[in-house]
Amino acid sequence: MARVLVMYKTPKDAQAFDKYYFETHVPIAKKLPGLRKYEVSRGCVVSPAGDSGFHRIAVLHFDDMAAIQAAFASPEGQAAVADVGVFAPEPGAVQILMFETRQV
Repeated sequence: MARVLVMYKTPKDAQAFDKYYFETHVPIAKKLPGLRKYEVSRGCVVSPAGDSGFHRIAVLHFDDMAAIQAAFASPEGQAAVADVGVFAPEPGAVQILMFETRQV
């Protein structure tokens, strides 16, 4: 399996962010070809030391890295990436990591 981890920094207006994220962005992102599962954090995102500086974290599940690459190369993937700039336009507002997983 492979994952896309999307970490959104705490926005100035968390309520407006969440409204747009869940009503507009999630439906766009759920159209990614090859997407197996879409998880989103609920409640506060914290670190062992306390506040993390992140408001929302999403984990998108795919079969492998090739599926992730194909998803983001598709028109649906391009739309999802472009939409992030609408609700999180500040530099550094979003961190995206992609990786393969293995069970240990």
